[in-house]
Amino acid sequence: MRLPDSLARFHSFLRQVARLSAPYFSASDERWRARGLLAAIVALNLGAVYMLVQINEWNRVFYDALQNKDAAVFWRQLGRFTLLAMVFIVIAVYRFYLTQLLQLRWRAWMTRELMGRWLHGQAFYRMELARYAGAAEPTTSATGLPHPGQREPDNPDQRLQEDVNLFTAQTVGLSMGFLNAVVTLASFVGILWGLSGAFSFTLGGQAITIPGFMVWMAVLYCTAGSVLTHYIGRPLIGLNFEQQKREADFRHHLVRVREYSEAIALDRGEQVEQRNLDTRFGAVLANYLRLIGKQKQLVGFTNLFGQAAVVFPFIVAAPRFFSGAIQLGELMQIASAFDRVQGALSWFVDNYDSLASWRATTERLTSFEAALVKQNQATAPDQQAPAAINSGIIEAHDLTLQLPTGATLLQGAELRVAPGQHTLVQGPSGSGKSTLFRALAGIWPFAQGQVGLPAGTMFIPQRPYFPDGALRDALAYPEPASRYDDAQLQAALRDALLPALAARLDERDNWTQKLSGGEQQRLAIARVLLRQPAWVLADEATSALDVPAEQQLYARLRALTEQAGGALVSIAHRPSVAAFHGRRWQFVPQADAAQARYRIEVAAQDA
Repeated sequence: MRLPDSLARFHSFLRQVARLSAPYFSASDERWRARGLLAAIVALNLGAVYMLVQINEWNRVFYDALQNKDAAVFWRQLGRFTLLAMVFIVIAVYRFYLTQLLQLRWRAWMTRELMGRWLHGQAFYRMELARYAGAAEPTTSATGLPHPGQREPDNPDQRLQEDVNLFTAQTVGLSMGFLNAVVTLASFVGILWGLSGAFSFTLGGQAITIPGFMVWMAVLYCTAGSVLTHYIGRPLIGLNFEQQKREADFRHHLVRVREYSEAIALDRGEQVEQRNLDTRFGAVLANYLRLIGKQKQLVGFTNLFGQAAVVFPFIVAAPRFFSGAIQLGELMQIASAFDRVQGALSWFVDNYDSLASWRATTERLTSFEAALVKQNQATAPDQQAPAAINSGIIEAHDLTLQLPTGATLLQGAELRVAPGQHTLVQGPSGSGKSTLFRALAGIWPFAQGQVGLPAGTMFIPQRPYFPDGALRDALAYPEPASRYDDAQLQAALRDALLPALAARLDERDNWTQKLSGGEQQRLAIARVLLRQPAWVLADEATSALDVPAEQQLYARLRALTEQAGGALVSIAHRPSVAAFHGRRWQFVPQADAAQARYRIEVAAQDA
């Protein structure tokens, strides 16, 4: 039997929540502690509802004492209320504390789990490549949300930092709120039924009696409110999703301006960046205006609904009170019970905005988790990078390289570098030289064939990465700096023509911003000189250096690899670099690019 679309979407949403939630409570190393905290929170919620039942009963006795002017009962009930209030406060405090503790521990576990999967097997790199591939815009569901899994999620930093926090907090808070509403309803509906009495009227000469009249009025009142709330607040789901996306896009561009501040300043690009930031911020504000417009409608209705609920039970029960059928204590108990039942039934109304935000957060986190599963499994044949097997030489057999767009750069290439065969890689810009290095490293997913790489081979990329922190950590990265003594670290810096940094090993800074382009390249070479590998692949590693410095550093790199029994492979265009290589791989454009754009010609350097 096919479910209606709205129920099918709701069922799909619950499955998403269960998929994200189940691992922590069923398979994590913290599952027993998590279950214990959850059980304690449930018990405290049940205890809080029990105390509310006791306070409801207290209402009847207390207000009857007021009406009867019974001072002894009045003062006794004040003492009882003090005890009930103190117990309720203790329950409320520990319910809050344990709930926050569960959210914190769940967030910590879930963040580390997703972060580990994001970093495992270069999934973070593959996801960025997949986004670069230019996937089609995703289709949207009836709620205005993209269907998960159709496109690589943007801003993984936001998913890990913000969405995990929101999801754990909202899931615990809303689920415990729903449980509290259900238990409250079950506890108070019987009380309200017993206090309501029967409502009798005549219709067409027929006497009709409705037992538990106040219960039915509460159900009718809340059903009407829930339906209206859904139709008023439904657009909030898509708007919340879009708001998070636009906020992240704006924040991402702000970070890029900070990272490339020098280049922007040199290009006098302030006005362009101002326009770009204004455009993104304008998109944030435009969507936020639509969001608060819908929230205004929802807040207006929910406040009207809530205020009307204050007097509604008195209006319905007033005829019985004025006729003398019930006393003031019963009237107040009816009002209290009605408020609890109405509050439980109105849980959907009161939490609609939070539910909309939860739905959007779950959709974003589900799409991120689905992308991680896809990248970690790497099931698609055209998404599998050929693994770089441990070989005594650098080699590639039947190697085919493609761009993320599907265009073929190379096809069936056969390459080999033996010890001492220092090789220069040259070719037109965009021909795939850097892509060849990525394939040799085993990280390029758009490649087929077999590649071999000696253990301990080091790569020097065009844009080296340096973690923020102490200079010694940036130099030794990714190894721990404690593996080397200060003398080794300082010697590597001096050999890389950075003597001024040798005395600053413990200085902490953002080294990518602090150092010039040439200094960054020399620091990357210092890493190689520190670790002393036999095989080095350098991608434009000295493009920012002057010729004398370049020649001096290449002489040291070549001497290092020869002494260790390996070879140096470089991508470079300067004749000064070519002098340190005896062979050349030349990317040559194909006359007929139907199969591949380039082929590689292998020749001696002096040819």
